[in-house]
Amino acid sequence: MKTARILPLLTFVALLLGWEALVHIQNIPAYVLPAPSRIFVALREDWELLSAALFVTLKITVLALALATGIGVALAILFAQSTWLERTFFPIAVILQVTPIIAIAPLLLIYLDAGTAVLACAFLVAFFPILSNTALGLSSTDHNLRDLFDLYGASRWQQMRLLRLPSALPYFLGGLRIAGGLALIGAIAAEIAAGASGQGAGLAYRILEAGYRLNIPRMFAALVLISVAGIAIWLALEFVSTRLLARWHESTRARSP
Repeated sequence: MKTARILPLLTFVALLLGWEALVHIQNIPAYVLPAPSRIFVALREDWELLSAALFVTLKITVLALALATGIGVALAILFAQSTWLERTFFPIAVILQVTPIIAIAPLLLIYLDAGTAVLACAFLVAFFPILSNTALGLSSTDHNLRDLFDLYGASRWQQMRLLRLPSALPYFLGGLRIAGGLALIGAIAAEIAAGASGQGAGLAYRILEAGYRLNIPRMFAALVLISVAGIAIWLALEFVSTRLLARWHESTRARSP
């Protein structure tokens, strides 16, 4: 178990050392490919600028994820209660999901201010996984248990609260983990579009700005922060999922030592 945890770290360190050695041996200039040491220097020197941009991006990501969770779960519950509602509105959600967000972002920037447009893009990307996974979970409840609830005269909302929602929890949490990363991707994609039009203040805007100035170390430093933010979001949602499913669901019991 310990070896399985150490191996990825050792591999990552080996890649960084190889990258560092390649840059120095080939004498590659920093404006082409900066060494990891140069990237960390840029991260330290530009921390005030990059940390402020990181806060903007994370704030939008978290807010978009919260909105997607609330609206997605509410619509999934309504779809589970009414088949005609699902058949009417679910295709619209599919259309929004399959339309590339990078194509929607410039249109939203015409009608909305930059911050609202970025939030809307992040919401649209994160919304569908939560809706579809929760709806799937609600429709996958054991029919024998549903028949048992009917036998005891439980109302539809009692079935929803006591049976179908707990049964759908693993599906919802799976969608939530997917949506967390997608919300960050949506925010970054929208910030790129906003930055190209001279607006924005997030990390993607700083990447564009650094690219225009050929400040490649700062660009890589911003990319490092985006990666770290994505990993932190995934770990946080994985922790929440494990805590909620521990001791009763097979997906967590199978990973228990």
